[in-house]
Amino acid sequence: MRISRRGLLRSGAAGIAGTAFLPGLLRAQSNDDTLRLGVAANGPRTIDPNQTTQGADNWATEQMFEQLVRPPDGLFAATDEEYVPTLATSWETSDDGLTWVFQLREGVQFHKGYGEMTSEDVVHSFQRAMNDGVNTAVFTNIASIEATGPYEVTFNLKGPDPLFLGSTAFQNGASIVSKKAEEEKGDAFGTDSIGTGPYQLAEFDSSSGATLTRHEDYWGEAAKIGTIEVVYISDTTARTLALVSGELDIIEAVRAPGWIDQVKQRDSSLLVDMTNPGSFMTLHMNLTAAPFDNPLVRKAIATAIDSGQVANALAPMGRPSVTLSPPHYPTGWEAEELPEELRYEYDPDRARELLAEAGHPDGIEFTANISQREDYRSTMLIVQELMRSAGINMNLNVMDHSAYHGANREDQNTLALHAASYPPVPLDYMSRYLSSAAEVKADGTGGGNYSHYGVAIPGVDDKLLEMQLAKTFEEYVSIGRDIELQVQEDLPVLGVMTLGFTAVRSPRIDLGYEVDGGYARWRFHKATKS
Repeated sequence: MRISRRGLLRSGAAGIAGTAFLPGLLRAQSNDDTLRLGVAANGPRTIDPNQTTQGADNWATEQMFEQLVRPPDGLFAATDEEYVPTLATSWETSDDGLTWVFQLREGVQFHKGYGEMTSEDVVHSFQRAMNDGVNTAVFTNIASIEATGPYEVTFNLKGPDPLFLGSTAFQNGASIVSKKAEEEKGDAFGTDSIGTGPYQLAEFDSSSGATLTRHEDYWGEAAKIGTIEVVYISDTTARTLALVSGELDIIEAVRAPGWIDQVKQRDSSLLVDMTNPGSFMTLHMNLTAAPFDNPLVRKAIATAIDSGQVANALAPMGRPSVTLSPPHYPTGWEAEELPEELRYEYDPDRARELLAEAGHPDGIEFTANISQREDYRSTMLIVQELMRSAGINMNLNVMDHSAYHGANREDQNTLALHAASYPPVPLDYMSRYLSSAAEVKADGTGGGNYSHYGVAIPGVDDKLLEMQLAKTFEEYVSIGRDIELQVQEDLPVLGVMTLGFTAVRSPRIDLGYEVDGGYARWRFHKATKS
């Protein structure tokens, strides 16, 4: 069965036209020294970069926190050479690649009078990321970190990671926080956090959003706009009309069929920024829950989903992806490169045969949770329709976006759709999704391995370790491509497509740089408002 894009366009755009704006959600139109951003969630969960699991929260942390290095604005760095000094001014690595020494920038001031950043703060920040963060798996290659001077930090690694800056140093969890503030505030640090970035937290409201103000003692060039308001509006219509009316300056786009065309029809002057590849849209099969513990059922599901159809329905943002990594990423595969038995070309009849072999001649039925956010819901509705023609009946339990992520973190899903942007550093997302160290836990303390791969069935921990120990980029890529093949065989995770992360802004806002790649957020330190 082929999905009708016209029908999807009709449903995806319906929320924009002919609906009155919901009153009481927004204050008056922002002034010239305030940038107001509308994000697609009900409310912030935390502003601690080490604990964020909801993408919307990262818009605030991106303005407030910095790492030792970062890629150029609006881009992903493909190699370590492309990263630019930030809180570190320079770095050296040993010949064997196991030791990295960073020289820190002197005179960097934390927000709200918490003093100068020193090596003690950097060591503390990484230790909390390694021990207590939501993505501890990406830091497992660090054997030790020590302050070897007031402005010098030394990392000792277990293996010579050829992409260390991207895989470890530039992570949200590796953001440098004030040790004094974090120890003083305790649990309250999540809503009153202290960093070094160009903006500091002025107000946190768990029901509506966060207000940031310019950090006047910032070490670099001061932010041009004085105040950033991150306004949480999950309602599609309210968020869209707030932009069109001028009450918001930028919004997270509605990543649903036809939305960009519709909003441009309302106001052709609006500017669209889109990353490439954007979010990895991946399906995680819970290997501890029947029938997903049966490999034939997993292969039937893969055979019942057409990545091309899903991506086409969400054009121009959607692009097909047939492995965990997108085709143009270092370890990604094009469909025609894969062994024929691992391509899982769309074939509902073959999917039914696989289900019969698995002991389900009448098909299967299950319930999966899904976020109400448009990109999640639209993608899963298309997947649902495709699978139905193969005798796979998925009932959807639609949840608030924040609650959905919370449920996933507590292992309460069967077929979990996850969207996240990653740099071309395969060990980063492979560690998050595939390593046993990142296995999701019922108490919410685990990581993003929602399938239980490596625990429920043998996984790729040994190969991930080999990637960490790789001495050259070529060796790293070769091992990573082998991992992709094993994942295609075992199918704990299925790459569905990539979906360009998109924001739409008023022509009054100039970001100060072009958005081409990068995470699903960008900095406003160079932005101006005319």
